[in-house]
Amino acid sequence: MANKPTILSEPFKKALVHSTRALAEDAELEVVFGSDGPRLDGNKLILPHPPRDLAPKAAQRVRGQADRLALKVAHHDDTLHARARPRDDMSADAFDALEEARLEGIGAHAMQGVRVNLLAAQESDLERSGLYRKEDKQEIGIPEILGLMAREAVTGDPIPQSVQRVVNMLRNEIEEKTGDGLEKLAALIHDQKAFNRQARHILTSLDLKDDSQDAEDEKKDEGEEGESEGESPKDDAQDSEEPDDSDGPQDQPEEQSGQEQPQEGEDDYTQMQGDPQMSSESSTDETPDGEAGEAERRENDQPETNVKKDYDVYTKQFDEIITAEELCDPEELERLRGFLNAQLANMASVVSRLANRLQRKLLAQQNRSWSFDLEEGVLDASKLTRVITDASAPLSFKQEKDTEFRDTVVTLLLDNSGSMRGRPIMVAAICADVLARTLERCGVKVEILGFTTKAWKGGMSREAWVRAGKPANPGRLNDLRHIIYKAADNPWRRTHKNLGLMMREGLLKENIDGEALQWAHSRLIGRPEQRKILMVISDGAPVDDSTLSVNSGHYLENHLRKVIDEIQSQHRVELVAIGIGHDVTRYYKRALTLIDVEHLAGGLMDKLTELFEETK
Repeated sequence: MANKPTILSEPFKKALVHSTRALAEDAELEVVFGSDGPRLDGNKLILPHPPRDLAPKAAQRVRGQADRLALKVAHHDDTLHARARPRDDMSADAFDALEEARLEGIGAHAMQGVRVNLLAAQESDLERSGLYRKEDKQEIGIPEILGLMAREAVTGDPIPQSVQRVVNMLRNEIEEKTGDGLEKLAALIHDQKAFNRQARHILTSLDLKDDSQDAEDEKKDEGEEGESEGESPKDDAQDSEEPDDSDGPQDQPEEQSGQEQPQEGEDDYTQMQGDPQMSSESSTDETPDGEAGEAERRENDQPETNVKKDYDVYTKQFDEIITAEELCDPEELERLRGFLNAQLANMASVVSRLANRLQRKLLAQQNRSWSFDLEEGVLDASKLTRVITDASAPLSFKQEKDTEFRDTVVTLLLDNSGSMRGRPIMVAAICADVLARTLERCGVKVEILGFTTKAWKGGMSREAWVRAGKPANPGRLNDLRHIIYKAADNPWRRTHKNLGLMMREGLLKENIDGEALQWAHSRLIGRPEQRKILMVISDGAPVDDSTLSVNSGHYLENHLRKVIDEIQSQHRVELVAIGIGHDVTRYYKRALTLIDVEHLAGGLMDKLTELFEETK
């Protein structure tokens, strides 16, 4: 059987750099390879490292990723995009998907080779996203389906067979609302400004919010001409004191709508803002133009935040606690673990040396000792000479005693947020892997957990909130994803592949630390071991854009502080934290802050050594 053809990595990299610069139409473009690619960072284009022996299909995928970014460099204007991009999360995602389709349309029509590369990259993305596995229509996001349909319209390439079934769940609904809107995009791919206008029109036809800067400018222009969208012309601007319950308030800026309330006094208006039921019955139900306006209004209205609960969750329906095996098929886990092993080789000597030092300290504490000169026990042969020389001397006995070493379990809770992408998450995974092996050899059970969200900026929870009419103070507005990489009772040899999942592109999203801590703590409390240690590894404060856009700016951080205080006050679990480039000492009593991720291995070992050396 003939071997599969392969492409050598180094020549491929050189050729890819030249072709990328040519497609980007920028001979000075810096093209580098790193573990956190593909992405565009200013004038630097970062691509993922290809394997040493690259199969043709994998080479096409890498070329496709490079071509996407090159097309963005050549044909994308960030300023135009930012002005036309809605602030609303779902609308923004849909707008971004349409822009990506425009860029791929330019490349596909320009060169057949680029078309093939882009198709290979798209198929790889769809496989990783798991879109083809979705069965429930409620789980499918409009932005991703709209992006696929737009790409089909502008490139002429059919939607991949693997996701046609899923796309068809929403296709009729989208086509019915947009009409020939998607087909019109094909003629506009070389004019970004005109394309943006048509894209915004498509969003509004899909009942998505258009609260972009361009939309605001258009409203201002219409206002200057004496007309506003959806209303008859107004000849006298001073008539704005009279409420108009038809269409007007939804098209007014937030400040104006606040002035156009019925004349019941300023105090009454402030009360209506604090009471969601009253505000929903008024003519300004949809006054804010996005969550940024709502967040600003809450910060200026202290009484509203004071009467609400400290922390709330809009819905837990879409949260999940899932094992690594359920998130990834065995073949991909094997591949990702292989990548992690390759990185481990570079750090093996340093991490192993530190792990051996920890192991020696742990085993030294478990050494047994003897008590001598006792009246009963095991005869002490070393003292027999004394009996022989002195017949009146009594026999000497000894007894073996164990040094107290309590049964212990350690939980490593790893931040799987997007800010950990690249070197930080790789080092965290390697350290967790080595620690699990080291502690297991010393009779200490280890559990490895991760926390992130299922989606960027809200997911299904936020969609449900939008469908419900955006009730005030919804609390947490994202779908939690808590991952079990290794359960405490599972040996390392059975679960070591799971840690490779952290290398999976698209896994790392946002972080809600407070609820993750509660989850890990509850798992530890149920364990039978005498001593329980919870170690958190994170690189920042909790961040979830969707939640923070409709709550106070410190909403998640305040909840994290409260959870930490509860755990530390109970004294049932020893809580330790390591911050990577982020000061966690302001949250945790027992914490370590590392400036460089390269010091993580040493910090972990030092903290664990310190814990095990303590005596109570």
